Amino acid sequence: MTPVPIPRLAARALLVTSLLCGSLAAESAKDATLRDDAGPRKRSEVAQSQATGNPGGSGHRLSLTNGTARVPVAVVGGTPYQMGWHLGRLMRDEIAKLAPAAVAGFKQELKVTDEALDQAWATTSGYTDARVQQQLAGLAAGSGQPVRLLQHVHCLPLLMPYSCSSIAAWGDATEDGHLYQTRNLDWSLKAGAHEFPVLVVYLPDQGHAHVTPSFAGFIGAHCGMNARGIVLSEIGDASAKEMPYNLHAPHFTSWFRSLLFDADTLGETLDLFGKVPPTKAYHFVFGDGRTDRRSVKIRAHTGGTRPRPLIDVWKDNDASDELAPQVLSCVVYHDEGRGAFPTLQTQRGRLNGPKLIELANRIPIKGGNVMNAVFDATALRLWVSYAGGSQEAYQRPYVFLDLARLDADGDGRSDFPAP
Repeated sequence: MTPVPIPRLAARALLVTSLLCGSLAAESAKDATLRDDAGPRKRSEVAQSQATGNPGGSGHRLSLTNGTARVPVAVVGGTPYQMGWHLGRLMRDEIAKLAPAAVAGFKQELKVTDEALDQAWATTSGYTDARVQQQLAGLAAGSGQPVRLLQHVHCLPLLMPYSCSSIAAWGDATEDGHLYQTRNLDWSLKAGAHEFPVLVVYLPDQGHAHVTPSFAGFIGAHCGMNARGIVLSEIGDASAKEMPYNLHAPHFTSWFRSLLFDADTLGETLDLFGKVPPTKAYHFVFGDGRTDRRSVKIRAHTGGTRPRPLIDVWKDNDASDELAPQVLSCVVYHDEGRGAFPTLQTQRGRLNGPKLIELANRIPIKGGNVMNAVFDATALRLWVSYAGGSQEAYQRPYVFLDLARLDADGDGRSDFPAP
């Protein structure tokens, strides 16, 4: 397959809707709050904006809390550059703490030099969506960090092996017919990225609004959901034995952003996916909670000695699925053998957000569970947990966002656009 950058679709006008914070069990404000990070931070941000030259667009920062968990929410709007600039401004302190330390640590672990990372970025960036690159430039300007350093941050997932899991259930498998999809991120706790979490809500002037659970200084999407109900999850399969990975392609975290910008339906998501060669071995779960109302599981392998990518797409209850006969209607999943099926089978018809949180908490790779998320791609809601301190994500409280009730700028109107 010839490497082809994901094309942009035609510009779409933004509509308007939103976000709410609530507790996990009751989805109320009893144990969780949505807070505006005001006071001295606001005053310093105004001064900083005047000093660096605000390029336009918009940016607001809030916090989601639930018990001991506190996760910043950055809501940014405008062009890609403007969204990057505001994200850098809002997360400036955290980026300054995380980005230099993470790059230094991984350079030592991977035994790579700055020049090697320069070469990796120069190769993959030729296939990377221009909107992502423009946002990265804005992120550097807004955060005050060198663009070269942030390019190196975005090379690290391209070079590293890791594993995860994902489950999707919808229709007759769930209590309300909604499409729920999980994503466990099992990666390196030593990197410390989980200590600098951020949920980024993008409100682009062209393309779909979308949300990505992320980390300070990182604009790629390892999972996410857009206003059309498209939800994306990834499971890394590549071991170090498959190196060298294919750098003549965009990393999945950048073309996930492209899909979130552009895709309206599951069919369109799969069409766009087919234009991009994988950089290494992955599984993906792609879902559509509002139009097609289903998910599929994908196996996409390349790298090592394979002469060409191997692509498999499985629907629900598919006898050809690699996990058959442990398959169900209105369910697809990939858990690397960690025991999701019995619960999916016994709870079929009763699955919902809290039940899938319980299941996600039972199947992580312990010792590396950095983040867990559960998306309701029909109602546009999500629950997210990050590792923190001595606890992994499966041991921590989840914060909850309802993207139908966000008013980050306090103007009395919702922000997140409804389809």
